[in-house]
Amino acid sequence: MFIWLLVLMVGLCVGSFLNVVITRLPVMLIQQWRSEALAALEQPEEVQERFDLIWPGSLCPACRTPIKWHDNLPLIGWLKRRGRCAACHGRISPQYPLVELAGGIIALATVALFGLTWQALFIAAACYTLLVLAVIDLRTQLLPDTLTLPLLWAGLVYQLLFQPLMLPAAVIGAMVGYLVLWSVYWLFKLVTGKEGMGYGDFKLLAALGAWVGWQTLPLVLIISAGIGALFGITWQLMHKDQRGLPMPFGPFLALGGWVALLMGDTLIALYLTAVGV
Repeated sequence: MFIWLLVLMVGLCVGSFLNVVITRLPVMLIQQWRSEALAALEQPEEVQERFDLIWPGSLCPACRTPIKWHDNLPLIGWLKRRGRCAACHGRISPQYPLVELAGGIIALATVALFGLTWQALFIAAACYTLLVLAVIDLRTQLLPDTLTLPLLWAGLVYQLLFQPLMLPAAVIGAMVGYLVLWSVYWLFKLVTGKEGMGYGDFKLLAALGAWVGWQTLPLVLIISAGIGALFGITWQLMHKDQRGLPMPFGPFLALGGWVALLMGDTLIALYLTAVGV
């Protein structure tokens, strides 16, 4: 029992840090792109205060008051203040406790399925990265290369260390994952003249292909496309004023990736048994 409580606490703390990455990484990237643009235009760089994953400390999004350590405890701090800032009583987004809770669930799930092993650590890291990508895409419609590309290479390293016989399938999975969505993108653009998705989606599916192999990519696509279509249709029926607006696909790819990473082999085995293969 103590081990499970410890795993949960570690997962909650990781989720708290993921919130920092989710909220700050896009801002850091925009600052970097702006700096690079000014340098390319030979314009003087703007003087900016330090802003990264460590500094400044946690602040209220509304009044910028530093959050005290006891109000920053995963889940507990948000629940204690009922989702409001202690200083200005402004609302604190439910994203924070939800991501922390997801961090705890991911930790419990990976340890339950893979034990306290290095393999579980790799799988958990992949699931956490997918969580960060999903929420960033929801917030900003960005899937940063700083996350998708390391995720791809980590998948190949994972196969090399733990399933070396799967390495060829992982390499093919990365190539197929990218090419599938790249082909869909260009087909949609040729037919409609519009861009149906971003290049980040190609890279994310390529990364998932590296983790699960080309054989499991159909499962990822069925889950992500099916749930994405169902959610998109329902959302537009409920919000008719938002019809035609772009919708991020990354969260649904991440969902398909989580299922494939944690239960893919089991689901495929059940399907093959059901069809008598």
